[in-house]
Amino acid sequence: MKVHILDDWFDTLRHLPSFTKLALHEVTVWTDHVTDTELLAQRLQTAEALVLFRERTAITAPLLAKLPNLRLISQRSVYPHVDVAACSAHDVLLCSNLHNDGHSVAAAELTWTLVLSCARQIIVQNISLKAGHWQMGVGQTVAGRVLGLYGYGRIARAVAAYARAFGMQVVWWASDEGRARALADGESVAESRAVFFSSADFISLHVRLKPTTRGIITQDDLLRMKPTASFINTSRAELLQKGALLAALNKGRPGRAGIDVFETEPLTDPQDPLVIHPNVIATPHIGYVTEDELDFQFNDIYDQINAYVAGVPQNMANLDVWAKKQT
Repeated sequence: MKVHILDDWFDTLRHLPSFTKLALHEVTVWTDHVTDTELLAQRLQTAEALVLFRERTAITAPLLAKLPNLRLISQRSVYPHVDVAACSAHDVLLCSNLHNDGHSVAAAELTWTLVLSCARQIIVQNISLKAGHWQMGVGQTVAGRVLGLYGYGRIARAVAAYARAFGMQVVWWASDEGRARALADGESVAESRAVFFSSADFISLHVRLKPTTRGIITQDDLLRMKPTASFINTSRAELLQKGALLAALNKGRPGRAGIDVFETEPLTDPQDPLVIHPNVIATPHIGYVTEDELDFQFNDIYDQINAYVAGVPQNMANLDVWAKKQT
């Protein structure tokens, strides 16, 4: 198949072991980011299979209408950036491994990195030293403090293991189902949402973005946090009500934030108010961006392409397309 890979910004994928799975295909790798529909359509005119690099490019109905040769989209994880109905209308099969059997180790590790960075003021202490000054403040020891984890999923449970290894107490909040699973597993669940936000020293958000979770964290939630507390988000910015985090930080609750995700990505505005906020440690959505994690993820994506060619597609999001093809 003629396979096009979008948004491989550092031309990483062709140098990973998993790339050999595309050896029998004609592969084009795009290393820049394009949002213009006309330009994307021109680039992808010959594409039969399209590989997506997470949510970096939205696949819309107008774009799909301009891609007559496209038969397959292969990606991994959730797909709020893909118009599935339009895919079906244009007979394009979407295959996406939702990885229900594992978690992103890289994302869990970055979450823990941000927890420690907030606690020990890593960025501002480094800036102070480089500016010719010595210590600029007093940090926190995490041992004995409370880590609140919002969302009872695999990444959150991995972060909980790191926290316990450092001597932290772990408390949970989640959906009704998530809290029930946590209690069944013998975990400590906060007695209420308000107590969860007000009692934790660190809160880390681990929820998938979908229509029912968009905006689930409000400004009122954040303002219940201690002025000495930190809020960590390596999931999705849209899980917070628009503007809630900046407004809460400006009111001093929470006192710090470590964030890896933004409402607009790529974010290239050096004056973005969250990026330049003195109490924010910000990273450019690198939670899953390690060589090891990408090799692991794209191994699945390439398998989906080869399975499609073999006539046994995997992880179909719009089964109707394949069913129609078989009639």
